Amino acid sequence: MRIALLTLEALAAARSVRRFVAADPGRIALVGLSDPFRREAGGALGQTWRRLRHSGPGILPYLFLNFSLPRLAGLLPSFGRRIGVEVPLATTCRALGIPVETVGDMNAPAFRERLAGSGADLLLTFHVDQILSEGTIAAVPRGGINVHAGLLPEHRGPVPTIHALLDAPVRLGVSIHRLVPRIDAGALLAQLTVPDRPGLTALGAADLLHEAALPLLDTVLADLEGGRQRDTPLPTLPYRGFPTAAELRRLGRNGRRAAGWGDVAAALRCRA
Repeated sequence: MRIALLTLEALAAARSVRRFVAADPGRIALVGLSDPFRREAGGALGQTWRRLRHSGPGILPYLFLNFSLPRLAGLLPSFGRRIGVEVPLATTCRALGIPVETVGDMNAPAFRERLAGSGADLLLTFHVDQILSEGTIAAVPRGGINVHAGLLPEHRGPVPTIHALLDAPVRLGVSIHRLVPRIDAGALLAQLTVPDRPGLTALGAADLLHEAALPLLDTVLADLEGGRQRDTPLPTLPYRGFPTAAELRRLGRNGRRAAGWGDVAAALRCRA
């Protein structure tokens, strides 16, 4: 079974996605990289302003460490760094002979045609910030699945680890579910609970959970290929988007952070 992988290279999942690709490059038919600063979503300034208006300045460390610092670090020489771990995904794909492209609109007809002609059987979204339309999901024979760094149905949305750390008690986990046009609302295929760690930031939790997802994902893919997978419908609970400024202040009062100094070194190693 061949896979079209759609992802956004950022600190939250870059290490895990690179490991997934490098582990079995022959099964990857195409990699589509979403640009977090794409013009279609308002560009870097437009998106940052939108987040600031909603979440306040407390969200800036999370945005900078997740998206910007890894890209700045990527401008440094990559000599001696390991493919599949420390090298940007686009470079890894080119070294492994995997077609890779940056995609501004994953629902555009031209990209849908490339998906249909890629030879992929299944779409896999792994930390991507674009919501696929029904037509895009149907561009490959087996539809799509998504890796989500949260316990569905509770933590629907783009930053599930922030909301998990806001909850009492904290419940961390990863879910793999069917792709449908509605955000994080497809049937559940597998789920894993992961123990909390003292002082864990939301960014650190996202990296931890995406790593924990890899063995689970391999099992799901094997079951899908063998026709053994069973879908579990989930209730659709309220969507939880980027946190408000009040929620970020409450996170701090709980002794937690969306991002912290420990994430700086990880962002520098990430090199997106």
